[in-house]
Amino acid sequence: MDLAGKKIILGLTGGVACYKAAELTRALSKAGATVQIVMTDAATHFITPVTMQALSGNPVVTDQWDARVANNMPHIDLTRDADAIVIAPCSADFIFKLAHGACDDLLSTLCVARPDTLPLMIAPAMNVEMWQNPATKRNVAQVRADRIAVFGPDAGEQACGETGMGRMLEPEQLLEEIIASFQPNLLVGKSVMVTAGPTFEPIDPVRGITNLSSGKMGYAIARAAREAGAEVTLISGPTALAAPYGVHCINVQTAAQMHDAVMSRISSQHVFIAVAAVADWRVKNQSAQKLKKDAAGHAPALEFEQNTDILAAVAALEKRPYCVGFAAESENLQEYGEAKRKKKNIPLLVGNIGHQTFGQDQNELMLFDDQGHTLFPLADKQKLARQLVGEIARRL
Repeated sequence: MDLAGKKIILGLTGGVACYKAAELTRALSKAGATVQIVMTDAATHFITPVTMQALSGNPVVTDQWDARVANNMPHIDLTRDADAIVIAPCSADFIFKLAHGACDDLLSTLCVARPDTLPLMIAPAMNVEMWQNPATKRNVAQVRADRIAVFGPDAGEQACGETGMGRMLEPEQLLEEIIASFQPNLLVGKSVMVTAGPTFEPIDPVRGITNLSSGKMGYAIARAAREAGAEVTLISGPTALAAPYGVHCINVQTAAQMHDAVMSRISSQHVFIAVAAVADWRVKNQSAQKLKKDAAGHAPALEFEQNTDILAAVAALEKRPYCVGFAAESENLQEYGEAKRKKKNIPLLVGNIGHQTFGQDQNELMLFDDQGHTLFPLADKQKLARQLVGEIARRL
């Protein structure tokens, strides 16, 4: 429920992408928001107010003279208890109105009359030639200068049959942008690298050694860092998770591959957060063919060699980023966590009891630094990730 308690005014302007606004409304509601729909006359030609009312659970407003509003001033009353205004889809014509302060219908008047502290966000949707038109470019530049957030557009096939920039972002992408807009911009201008998930060390072409890490904590931290304004690179072992929106994800399998991916990119990073459950050992005598039991049914002997410690390698760099380590223990977390932080020579280590959190949506964290340790009580992993990002930002 990332938007619990939030009231979002969702404005729809004329465009085929109004069908995406229907799904966005559902997504906002599932995230806990109250959604008030405001539609231009053009928008009603693409999707009906009846549909949007059914999805939002609130009466749709289309007329600036709507008598249902007690003082007949919906352009004032609708915004005063709102937390954000989102225009999706936002047409080229409506961007022009925003850039020039036009007030010729309810939605445009509402935007001009909003309090200065009320965020306004738009999701452009139009034909590729319209998006590339110099006049549109000037208007987009002006709304950005006026502190209106512009989400997208994206490139791809368009309803007109042409291909290019101008597609409205997908509803799940817009939801991520809206959620992020309510998070403090603690890491703007920073580059953050996160490792996540398990590694998989092959024994033969069909078997391997791995662990129970799901990657959920690392992915939550990557998402939280992007929400905080950072440019995020996520280097992930094998998981069943989709890459967080707006995060550059590099998929690897083995510890050696993860090490190489990290070291080749670490020089440009301000923060390195090593969340991945990296295998300490790999099979030295890996077989090119599937191993067979011998005549007596005995398994073949495996030989092991140690993998490079990725966090220690980064921490040993002459010009190293701010390093955060993770320690998954099965017991004695307080004792082992502080010992591991000192051994790794890092400023911050985050510990948890691994078998209690692998694959779960909740976690309990203990932070170790020079001042001692701090407990983050059991909570949703995304909430914990945002708390941790706040602690990292405070220490930078």
